[in-house]
Amino acid sequence: MTTPSNFPPSNRSLLKQEWRSLLLAIGFFTRIPVPALPDFQEQELNLAAKYFPLVGIIVGAFAAIVYMLAGKVLPQDIAVLLSMVATLWLTGAFHEDGLTDAIDGLGGGWEKEHVLQIMQDSRIGSYGAVSIVMALLLKFTALTHFTPALIPVLLIAGHSLSRFCAVMVMATQCYVKYSGKSKPIATRISPVHLGVAALFGLLPLLWLPSSWYWGMVPVMIVWVWFSLILNKRIGGYTGDCLGAMQQLTEIAFYLGVLACFAI
Repeated sequence: MTTPSNFPPSNRSLLKQEWRSLLLAIGFFTRIPVPALPDFQEQELNLAAKYFPLVGIIVGAFAAIVYMLAGKVLPQDIAVLLSMVATLWLTGAFHEDGLTDAIDGLGGGWEKEHVLQIMQDSRIGSYGAVSIVMALLLKFTALTHFTPALIPVLLIAGHSLSRFCAVMVMATQCYVKYSGKSKPIATRISPVHLGVAALFGLLPLLWLPSSWYWGMVPVMIVWVWFSLILNKRIGGYTGDCLGAMQQLTEIAFYLGVLACFAI
C-alpha cells in the first residue's frame, strides 16, 4: 500500500497523533463513541494497530464489570453469559463475524481465489455457523469452571492477549487484498509499534500466578497452527483472518489456564 508523502501531517504533534490513533482504534473496534477524526486516511490504521491490545483491555474490563455486577444477584453461569453478551454488544460481534467468514472460506474453498471469494460473501455457511456456535460454547463453558474471583482477570487478559496474537499475524505475514473494494484494515506494523502492542497485550498476564503461564502453550500452538494454514491456503491474512485468530487464541487461553488447574 502506497503511503502519501504527507502522512501523517507534519503539523500534527506526536502526542496528538498518538491520541488520534488510540481514538481510531477504539472507534474502529468498539461501539464506544469517539470524537470525529477529520481528514481520515486508511493508512492511519497502521499507526493505530499498536493499540489493538489496549482495546482488548477495555473490552475485557467492560466484560469484567458486567460479570461482577451480575454476579451479585445472579448465578455464576448467567453472569458469565451476560459478560459475553456485553462484549458482543460493545464490539458489534466484529471478531466473531471474522471467525465465521474465515472458517467458511477455509472450509468451503479450495483455491486461493475461491477461499477469498467465500470470505467476502456476507452470507454465513455451515462451516461458519458451526464455528461460531462452538466458539461461544467453549468460551462460556470454560469460564464457568473458574472460581468467581478469577474470571474478571481472565477476561481482561484473554481479550488483550488474543488481540496481540492478531497483531502478531500482521507482523509476520502479508496482507491479502480481496478482489474489488474491501474494508479498511491495518496492513502492517513497525517493530517499535509491535513492542507497544506486546506491552498492552501481555501486561494483564502479570496479574496471574506464574504457574499459570503454562496456559500460554495452547495459545502458541493455536497461533502457529492457524498461521501456517493461512500462509498455505491464501498466502497471508485478511481482516477476517485476524478476527478468527483473536477468537481462536482467546479460547485457547481460557482452556490453557483451565488445564493448569488439573496439572
